[in-house]
Amino acid sequence: MRAAHQQITREWWAGRDGFDLYSSRLVVQECQAGDPQAAADRLAALAGIPLLEQTAEAGELAEALLRGVPLPEKAAADALHIATAAVHGMQYLLTWNGTPIANVALRPRIEAVCRAAGYEPPLISTPEELPTEGMSDD
Repeated sequence: MRAAHQQITREWWAGRDGFDLYSSRLVVQECQAGDPQAAADRLAALAGIPLLEQTAEAGELAEALLRGVPLPEKAAADALHIATAAVHGMQYLLTWNGTPIANVALRPRIEAVCRAAGYEPPLISTPEELPTEGMSDD
């Protein structure tokens, strides 16, 4: 399954030109983990992609997500990914993390918490669900 996800991600990444990409320092930290060569490859892929700041507002929204959505306490980083994307007005949050983030059963609660805090939530998707074909710049 992991190999299939990696292949799908590579294919998505190759056709990503229809999207303005952003990342965060948290993603950079996560990319540094594991096998040194794989980490270097992940960091090279992120080179030149603007980083979203982890603001106080994102921290507050992450706390609200942890309180308002049945996320495990260990999902604090996941809540911060969602909150950072929402606070910065990102249209999509792309992830393979299906347990706490790309979980269809939790999406309505995640969206409700974001909207209650005054933010439009990102559409949380996997690379498999977010096609690059037919995407336009508008």
